[in-house]
Amino acid sequence: MSRLRSAIHKGKRATLENTEAVKSPKKKLKQVVKEESSETSASAYHFFEDPNEVLSFRTQLLGWYDQTKRELPWRTLAITEPDVNIRTYGVWVSEIMLQQTQVATVIDYYNKWMKKWPTVEKLATATLEEVNQMWAGLGYYSRGRRLHEGAQKVVSELGGRMPRTTEELLKQLPGVGRYTAGAIGSIALGRVTGAVDGNVIRVLCRVRAIGADSTSQSVTEALWRIADTLVDPERPGDCNQAMMELGARVCTPKSPLCNQCPIKNSCHALRKVSIKQEEDSKRLFGKLDRKTNRSVPDIENCMTAGGCNLCLPEPWDSQLGVQNYPRKPAKKAPRTERALVCVVERQSAETENEFLLTQRPNKGLLAGMWDFPCVLLEDEIPESKHTVVLFEEVKKMLGISFSKLPLTFLGELVHNFSHIHQTYIVYKMFIPDCVGDGQQKMRWISKAALQEAAVSTAVKKIMQLYETTENTVKSDNKNKKQKGSFDGEKNKQQRSKKAKDSAPNGGPKQLSLSQFFTPSK
Repeated sequence: MSRLRSAIHKGKRATLENTEAVKSPKKKLKQVVKEESSETSASAYHFFEDPNEVLSFRTQLLGWYDQTKRELPWRTLAITEPDVNIRTYGVWVSEIMLQQTQVATVIDYYNKWMKKWPTVEKLATATLEEVNQMWAGLGYYSRGRRLHEGAQKVVSELGGRMPRTTEELLKQLPGVGRYTAGAIGSIALGRVTGAVDGNVIRVLCRVRAIGADSTSQSVTEALWRIADTLVDPERPGDCNQAMMELGARVCTPKSPLCNQCPIKNSCHALRKVSIKQEEDSKRLFGKLDRKTNRSVPDIENCMTAGGCNLCLPEPWDSQLGVQNYPRKPAKKAPRTERALVCVVERQSAETENEFLLTQRPNKGLLAGMWDFPCVLLEDEIPESKHTVVLFEEVKKMLGISFSKLPLTFLGELVHNFSHIHQTYIVYKMFIPDCVGDGQQKMRWISKAALQEAAVSTAVKKIMQLYETTENTVKSDNKNKKQKGSFDGEKNKQQRSKKAKDSAPNGGPKQLSLSQFFTPSK
């Protein structure tokens, strides 16, 4: 029986293997067809196929970079720091800070950050509030929180050792995507990999005349393929930084400095501008044979135009020139929100007056940050109920009942987040000294301390509106007081004149000089 069972089992296994062998070629065939269709949909025109052209591109780009590069603190650290852990940590901090933020703004923040937390271990011991306070004003606050989370993970789960490969950086650090991993890997660790950020996208789209939607999957993969081809194996970090520097300073979104570009000889977009200008010139003087021109393909164009998923999908715009590339989809309009805000102030006998701040939830917009009491307005809440809703929210936050205190309207202000157009309707309220102590996720803070606290730019704008209003009120009161004093003096003079006018015979009159010298009898 055991032999019979064994034979049956072997027979089933053989049948299964044969079935899989039959199915396998079909799967492979589908994969081959898919890969071929992907390859045929994008022409070699958009890539670097000639090794000599690649070598020339690297040489010209790095030569320009060596002569003109900006001296930046994270670049200095990447070159001079022998400790790979500190080097990787320092470049990681810089790359997170530079996301959506200009270099000039980041420099001071970076220097202060590295002075306070020079190692990943130091950052791991910090509190989230300290991190938010250091990050205040830099925007996109989730970036600082992810740095903090990443540092704690490196210390608790990785034994304090920063990831050593691009793949590990991508998998093990929160907030690190494909670009950030490539940048850290190449700059800090010498990994031979491209790094495609917004500046690099613009450079490569112009260099290879890629006009399709730069956010599409096909364009994204093509750009990474080009970047990986161009990166210098001997100097990968410098090569990637040179590309970013070129996009930031020369190949800019508007008014690019094409004459100063070190790689202009490799730029298809610039070549296309030259050809179009030549054609327009010939057409102007009647020297262009239009019939011949239509029949002869332009060697500077993609030979598969019309079926290529990287080509410009719209007609060439002569006014744009090289700015025809890249074409971006229309931005999604930010959603509009309105919120009621109350600046709650209490009198303090010992120090200056204090203001109430509440801590936001740990997830969502401005997570963990300190904010004024705020209520997001729903569409169904009528304007006449705004003060009632806000007053009840403040009472709930303070956890006490008190007689109604007046809310004073200060004004409205607008603050734009990356995806939200936020309007704040601001009121103020003054309460006694004893109210509101001991509540969780709440704190009272002086005006001076508020400027240094972990608060957003929006909170500082609201405080500025409050101070402007207060100064206006004080100025008005002072003017009224001065006007009252002036009016009182004026009334006094008028009363004196009236008394004189009402005296008999018009009141006393001054004697003539001759009356003082009348001879005695």
